[in-house]
Amino acid sequence: MSFAASIKDALASRTRRALTTAVHRGWEWVQRQGEITPSTPAGRRFARLGDGACIAFPVGSLYGEPWISIGDHTLIGTHVTISAGFVPGLDLGSSIIVKIGDSCSIGRGSHVVGHQSIEIGNDVFTGPHVYITDQNHSYGDLDMPIGRQWPENNPVVIGDGCWIGTGAIILPGTRLGRNVAVAGGAVVRGEFPDHCVVAGVPAKIVRRYDPEDGWLPPMKGRPSLISADELAQLSVEGLEGLQLLQDRLREEAG
Repeated sequence: MSFAASIKDALASRTRRALTTAVHRGWEWVQRQGEITPSTPAGRRFARLGDGACIAFPVGSLYGEPWISIGDHTLIGTHVTISAGFVPGLDLGSSIIVKIGDSCSIGRGSHVVGHQSIEIGNDVFTGPHVYITDQNHSYGDLDMPIGRQWPENNPVVIGDGCWIGTGAIILPGTRLGRNVAVAGGAVVRGEFPDHCVVAGVPAKIVRRYDPEDGWLPPMKGRPSLISADELAQLSVEGLEGLQLLQDRLREEAG
């Protein structure tokens, strides 16, 4: 290769690196500026967007904000849809329709679609692509397409401390107790008590906690517990805190 060609290739490589760096830094800037927080105009449209709450950018579909309440320090991932009502601009009355509690984390690509009442407690975490709705179409009329039949509403309640795995679907009428674990891909309808694990299609209880006998069936090992103070400290320390958590998990795994 000639000297001139080498110089040309070197310049082209530097130009590509510079452009790549500029695009990545520009996108990071756009993401930061596009976040919805209590102090932004979009945040003030909600019935409540609590202190420290954040909706990441790019956002999904957001409408019916005056009937949506999101608690303190709740984090909403990218591409998450949160809606109240069928379309923007409807008068939905005086009651909150979608309520998400404090210190929750809603995974990217999830949908929370409310028409009557969806209540998500405090400290609820979801994986990505979770679907939660309080409305579905009826199918009783044999001569009419299901999509055109009148929908039916049934409130949804998700208790404090629940974990909902990736791709789970929470159907109208579901009531989850406190600290219920929902397996990824489960399709959930019905009432489930505190401290149980549900999985499957349709979802059923596969493990539950008995005050006298403990977990049934028994867990293989006792889970490591982290105190509220430790969790708060990890949150304050940001990346360093997460690294400490990662190191601790590696140590416990042996």
